[in-house]
Amino acid sequence: MKSIDVICPVFQEEEVIESFHEKLVEALSNLNARYQIRIVYVLDPSPDRTEAKLFALSKQDPRIEILVMSRRFGHQAALMAGMDHSAADAVVMLDSDLQHPPELIPQFVRRWEDGADIVQAIRNDGRDIHPAKRLTSRWFYLLFEKIGAVDLQVGAADFRLMSARIVRIFQTQMREHNPFLRGLVGWVGFRVDYVSFVPAQRTKGRSKYRATTLFNFALNGICSFSKAPLRFCIVTGIVLALLSILAGAAQIVAYFVFSKTNVPGWASLVASVTFLGGLQLFFLGVIGEYVGLVFDEVKNRPHYLVARRLEHGRPHDTSDAMRVAAVDNAGDEAPMIDDLGSVADKVGQ
Repeated sequence: MKSIDVICPVFQEEEVIESFHEKLVEALSNLNARYQIRIVYVLDPSPDRTEAKLFALSKQDPRIEILVMSRRFGHQAALMAGMDHSAADAVVMLDSDLQHPPELIPQFVRRWEDGADIVQAIRNDGRDIHPAKRLTSRWFYLLFEKIGAVDLQVGAADFRLMSARIVRIFQTQMREHNPFLRGLVGWVGFRVDYVSFVPAQRTKGRSKYRATTLFNFALNGICSFSKAPLRFCIVTGIVLALLSILAGAAQIVAYFVFSKTNVPGWASLVASVTFLGGLQLFFLGVIGEYVGLVFDEVKNRPHYLVARRLEHGRPHDTSDAMRVAAVDNAGDEAPMIDDLGSVADKVGQ
């Protein structure tokens, strides 16, 4: 029997996690006869009762495995952790806030059975989403499509199915420290099918993405896949240099043609210096973003740390895994495993 892992990142979902699991179980009911299902909840530590509720659910449903991070590493790291802990024939990932409808999973599986390696969900925002958010989201996707050099459909969400060979690529080769999974999935290639959906209107809970978080997410995606911002700085610098040469030539001509009259320019001089100073700081910021990405890669820290695993309602101690990781990292060669949870699996074996 083939297997499917369902990966669900979780953070502060106390109000909806039980409803989400109920809908997920209902959506998976038609697949139980043909596939071995495992549900992996990847939890960023929450100050609410999310972990307690997940622990209670795991006692009722033996298919549940819970990975609790040592701290909040973020949504993308949670998805990476879920993939790293998967050995299934296919992986489905979706958010646990009921914005991604679990009832689409059987349709994903049918597309996969028909030969698709990736089944990507496309989000069509309804009128309940603020117009400004809809507009800026569309602008980002259109901009990314123009400069990102990957096929990223407008509305692509972190709601998708990936075959085992795609997951293996992410486990062994795609190990960026600031992953933009929507772009990376498009970059990988292979056969991709698309399924559209309209997110349900929120009745409980709230979005964990603030405006600043969304901005940083978009900026990271653009800088990870395009050199266009750097080239924009180069072109702008050349244009301004040419304009300054033309302006200087115009001042000289005006001085000699108009009887060597003084050419006033204090106001324009101050404005020009201020403008150019601000532009230089902006360019330094753009360069700094790329340097920061390189800095994160050079440090080569783990993508995440797993504090504890809960399986079949039972906790698993990872202290031995931490000691093994410390010994391995003290050697000449660093281990090929980036997370303590995977080391724990090796200790268990």
